[in-house]
Amino acid sequence: MKIKAILLYVTLLASSVTCFAQNDWAGFKVYDEANTKVTTRPDAVFMGNSITQGWQGAHPEFFTDNNYVGRGISGQVTSQMLVRFRSDVINLKPKAVVILAGTNDIAQNNGIITVEHIFENFVSMAELAKANKIKVVFCSVLPAHHYPWRQDIESIKPINELNSMLKEYAKKNKIAYADYYSALVDERQGLDKKYQNDEVHPNKAGYAVMEEVIQKILKKVVR
Repeated sequence: MKIKAILLYVTLLASSVTCFAQNDWAGFKVYDEANTKVTTRPDAVFMGNSITQGWQGAHPEFFTDNNYVGRGISGQVTSQMLVRFRSDVINLKPKAVVILAGTNDIAQNNGIITVEHIFENFVSMAELAKANKIKVVFCSVLPAHHYPWRQDIESIKPINELNSMLKEYAKKNKIAYADYYSALVDERQGLDKKYQNDEVHPNKAGYAVMEEVIQKILKKVVR
């Protein structure tokens, strides 16, 4: 199972390896061409990492049928998303942005970062969106009992801390909060096994649960 998990993670990284190797740290080139083809105002752009990118692959019809645009890049942390937020979100002029991020920060994919600074990157993205009249949906970090590629990293406590901060900010600032965590967590405070194959990334059943959660929110946000 560990080998399969690592292989899955490597596969999800494949699409972004080239741009990072060419010093495109933020991943501008990943969706550069795709962004030029967005001619209809999206109801929502989904900003994220491999979980969002995998969602696009597992159920592309969810995006196309609902006028959603996926902008997930495997392995990314919130700092990278913040840097590409203008090109991959603001310039597309969506009605809303759905921000699902943070787990790779906690896994230290790009070095050590505090929960407070992860949270600040979320806030900066929200402020950019609001300044451009784009409605914001914060998503809880999905439960992860451990990270297969970084098993020395404590995941449960910082995920809970970040989710609490995101939920509180969303409430105080009257923005939507998609609580995927509660819908997917098991008794270990990890991702329920029926919804995943590698402790971090949802399978089709997991994405189906997430779709039910976010659709209820977006129907209100972009009505």
